[in-house]
Amino acid sequence: MRYRELGRTGLTVSEIGYGAWGLGQGAWVGADDDSGVRALRRALDLGVTFIDTARAYDRSERVIGRALKELPGGGEGVHVATKVGPKVPVSLSPSGLDPMEAFPGAHLRESLETSLRELGRDHVDLLQLHTWEDEWTGRGDWLETVDALKREGKIRYFGISVKDHQPENVLTVLRTGVLDTVQVIYNVFEQAPRDALLPACEEYGVGVIVRVALDEGALTGAIRTGVTFPEGDWRNWYFRDDRPAQVEQHVDAILADLGSAAEELPSTALRFALAGRAVSTVIVGMRSLGNVERNAAIADAPPLSERELAVLTKHRWAKNFYG
Repeated sequence: MRYRELGRTGLTVSEIGYGAWGLGQGAWVGADDDSGVRALRRALDLGVTFIDTARAYDRSERVIGRALKELPGGGEGVHVATKVGPKVPVSLSPSGLDPMEAFPGAHLRESLETSLRELGRDHVDLLQLHTWEDEWTGRGDWLETVDALKREGKIRYFGISVKDHQPENVLTVLRTGVLDTVQVIYNVFEQAPRDALLPACEEYGVGVIVRVALDEGALTGAIRTGVTFPEGDWRNWYFRDDRPAQVEQHVDAILADLGSAAEELPSTALRFALAGRAVSTVIVGMRSLGNVERNAAIADAPPLSERELAVLTKHRWAKNFYG
């Protein structure tokens, strides 16, 4: 495993991080606590040192807490990030909400305390807001609470997880200097963060946590016409109607331009995300031992060549399957 600095925090994190949404057993069907613990422990054995979870991920924090508790020293050296969701629903479109409705300071504190109990820890390395609207900059008492939580030693650093496909919707608050990290969707298809966000993060020393680098599986080569998922799995909605056929067409074009086989695509996609400016870690959902070992193995793969990056850059695809 290779490691990078997490922005200006001074933390060193693994290039491949553990995205723990799937451990929650809510939206993703097919996991349980025992298999989740095994997958996470295997990832840690292979050098993963960064875990990203959230209060909204059902049982995820509890599973992580159990896995870390069983480690010598309680997982000392593993960096855990969690997120606090808004107190009221916030849509992907501008909500018109006041930040005191979405993220009042008391709500941040209460959510964090619950997370700490579930994780079995006295602090988290990183607390993130699970959505954001840039018009909230300079308003509300969320920042005052963040500063207090840092002084109390309950969080070390603070960041924002940006709304899906809206990388520009954090630039105002980023430039105030209050953020340590930004989490954003960045992959071969979704390259919009390259336009303004990644350069801004590099300029301000803000660490970038990339999510959805495999586009919920679209960039693994497994999503093709006729694909099926277990009943109740949220991917039945994400890949609904003719979307698998659209993905298949775009993936086949990528493979043809690269001259590579489908089984090479996941590694290529992860290395593309890691090539982004200011990127510190790419968090990947890994619910099986096979996926853990496959994704950790990119540590043995060289960075993409300039030719490969140039080819992939041409496959930017403006889509939003979350809509």
